[in-house]
Parts: sequence; structure tokens; C-alpha cells
Amino acid sequence: MSELLTYLSQPFAQNALLACVLVAVMCGLIGPFVIMRRLAFAVHGTSELAFTGAAAGLLLGGHALAGAFVGALVVAGLIGTLGARERDRDAGIGVILAFGLGLGVLLLSFYRGFATQATNILFGNIFGVSSGQLALLVVVGVAVCITMLVIFRPLLFASVDAEVARAKGVPVKLLGGVFLVLLALTVTEAAQVVGTLLVLSLAITPAAAAARLTNRPLTLTGLSITFALVASVGGLMLSLLFDTIKPTVFITAISFAIYLLAFLATLKR
Repeated sequence: MSELLTYLSQPFAQNALLACVLVAVMCGLIGPFVIMRRLAFAVHGTSELAFTGAAAGLLLGGHALAGAFVGALVVAGLIGTLGARERDRDAGIGVILAFGLGLGVLLLSFYRGFATQATNILFGNIFGVSSGQLALLVVVGVAVCITMLVIFRPLLFASVDAEVARAKGVPVKLLGGVFLVLLALTVTEAAQVVGTLLVLSLAITPAAAAARLTNRPLTLTGLSITFALVASVGGLMLSLLFDTIKPTVFITAISFAIYLLAFLATLKR
């Protein structure tokens, strides 16, 4: 315990802890809507293509995080355009994903910096978050959370029954576009913790576990945030105690364990 407290007194660990909390709240807020709107593949596609943006950022100026944000926003726009109809969405994401990953590999082949900066894009490097990066994460995270709280009720209505919501005058298409942008920003932030390859462990798994326990929107969101916090903060703490294992491993393991427990708890029901 004393060793853990010693680590937590260091700026790198404090930055990592704050980033974990922020990402967990964002993922917990947005995850239930990802499930309701059947956008799990969009999360995967956005996270993978944030890699392309990050590779471009590294190549152009060594700013992987800024590049990932730009790349994710571009992808959100493309998904909203090519996958405007639900039946076309998965095919559109698949097309974008294939091209974007190929472009990312090409860009990365021109990068001559340290290899660890490239691999951190894929697997995350929460302990490498600088004060400047943390400030950007906080600004984006607060903006996403505030926007989600503002549009929560109409977005819930549009997600549950889009046709009735449209008939009632809810701007369903606009809400869908805004949500895709928020999803892109959230996925990019989560990638800083678990990397682009494993972002589903925070953006999907906690909400999926919560959905097995309740169908009440507010309770579902609260549980989703709680599970994401337990996974991210718990994984971070364990990685400080067992410093030879990356936080990503613990975070994904805890997320899966929570889902498995929720599944077993509701198996008979």
C-alpha cells in the first residue's frame, strides 16, 4: 500500500488517474446509446481510424493525439454520410475502415521516430500523458459530457423510436450527427488509455454489462459509468502494483469480468 501511495504522489500517476476517470465517465455516458443505436461496429471503425489520424499527426509534427482527434472527426463525418441509412451503415464503415487502415500503414511507414510512439497508438500509454495532453483531454471531455447531458432526453427518444420521435418534431438526423461526433471524440480519448485496438473494453463492455442488469435509462447510465470507473481506475492501480504489466491488460480483464458476472447474475432471468 505504501508503494502505491508513493506512486500516486508522482505527477505521471496523477495525470494518468485523472485521464482514467475522465475517460470512464465519458464512455459510461455514451456507451448505453452505442448499444441502443447498434453502433458497436462504428466504435471499432472510429478507433481503428483514429490510428490513421495519429499516424498522420506523428508524421507531420509529432502530435499523435491532435492527429487522432482530427482523424476521428473526419471518420464521424464519413460514417454519417456513407451510412446515413441504418442498412448501409455497416457496409459503409467497412469500406472506410479498409481504406483508412491501409492509409495509416502507409503513413506509419514514412515515420522515422521512436517505434514506441507508434505502438502506443495501438495499445495505449496512459502513463505517458503529459500535462499539455491532459489539458486537451479535460477540455474535450468536459465538452462531450455537457453536450451529452443537454441532448440526453431527445437522443434517448430518437434512439428508442426514431419514427415517433421524428413525428413529434425531434431533429433525429441532427442528433444522430452530433452523437457520431461525440462518439468519435470519446473513442479517441479512450484510445489514450487502452489503445485503438482495445477501446471496446471501455466504450462497449461496461454499458453491455449494465444493460443486462436494468433497462431503466438513468440506472443503466449510472451503472455504465460505475463499471467503467471500476475497470479503468482499478486497472490503473493494479498496474502500479504490478509494474511489469500494462494497464490495458488489467482494464480489459476487469471489464470482461464485470460483464461475465452480470451475465451470470441474469442467466436464469
